[in-house]
Amino acid sequence: MKTSNVILGIVLLVAGFFIGTAWKNNTGNENQAATTTTVEEENADSAFSTSADEEANNSLSSEEKSTIRLFEKAAPSVVYITTLARQRDYFSTNITEVPRGTGSGFVWDKSGHIITNYHVVQTVAEKGDKATVTFSDRSTWDAELVGIAPEKDLAVLKISASAESLRPIPIGNSERLRVGQTTYAIGNPFGLDQTLTTGIVSALGREIQSIGGVTIQDVIQTDAAINPGNSGGPLLNSAGQLIGVNTAIYSPSGAYAGIGFSIPVDAVKWVVPDLIQYGRINRPTLGIYPARQQLNVEGVLIMGVVENSGAAKAGLKGTLRDKYGRIELGDIITGLDNSKIKNYSDLILALEKHKPGETVTITILREDKEKKVDVVLDRGV
Repeated sequence: MKTSNVILGIVLLVAGFFIGTAWKNNTGNENQAATTTTVEEENADSAFSTSADEEANNSLSSEEKSTIRLFEKAAPSVVYITTLARQRDYFSTNITEVPRGTGSGFVWDKSGHIITNYHVVQTVAEKGDKATVTFSDRSTWDAELVGIAPEKDLAVLKISASAESLRPIPIGNSERLRVGQTTYAIGNPFGLDQTLTTGIVSALGREIQSIGGVTIQDVIQTDAAINPGNSGGPLLNSAGQLIGVNTAIYSPSGAYAGIGFSIPVDAVKWVVPDLIQYGRINRPTLGIYPARQQLNVEGVLIMGVVENSGAAKAGLKGTLRDKYGRIELGDIITGLDNSKIKNYSDLILALEKHKPGETVTITILREDKEKKVDVVLDRGV
């Protein structure tokens, strides 16, 4: 009886071993199958995602793809500019910085120069406000004001970012623009950063009045939406090249009405190097003190002549008072070489075509008689 019990125990033990091994193998196979199924499902999901992306991309037109590529390439070059006013707290006397204005700008070169409108940073120049520059990756830099040209509504800031992190916008030209060309404006309208709008060149050769009181010529008109905050941002052509700096809108209501204006890049290309090097436009001068108010006659009245200047050496006369206190009008400039001079703005624009040291022929009215005088241009101060 004992022997039979022992044999039965051995049989049950062996049977249990084989049953356990079989169960374990079956569980492992099930887990492996489940793992295989999960991997297959993930691969299927990945393939579906890739297929969906490709399908979405393929559904885009070639024009849409080009616009997307243009924006993705240019966006890192466009910045959001904030001006900050320093304000002293009445109770604690602590000085804090509060935002005063915003605008747009773009990277000009690897040295960290940023181009924007003068009116965007006007309080920095006039009131000592601080300016900061924010990129599309949210990095923010303190900016130094390097140069201003109110008469062109342009200004240059400088940041200390590394050259490797800066992506200057490719520079195009505005001389060969045609009405009907596609335009792209990138900026920060109403504080909404990295906004792209598209349109066409609506007109060329427009003139607008700068904040400095001088006419800006050959301005580009576009219907790409430009709103407050877009000022100073780039206007691009379909190749992603800079063709203008967005500066103003025409709108009776103050909001976008389909007419925006951009300073032509050909003007920007000669102004900016002067601003970087001299802090201002290195324009030649006649050596006179002009009357900036319009007279009853066309031309620019000479109020005074700078001593030892080109005008003084050429014998130009300023306005004087005689011994009885009566005003004797000075010479009135009516022409410079082949340019007619009707007002102070015309005189400034005519001088921009020349360099210091060049000789120009000035047409003047002296005692109601026309006279031509050669004047050697001085360097502006």
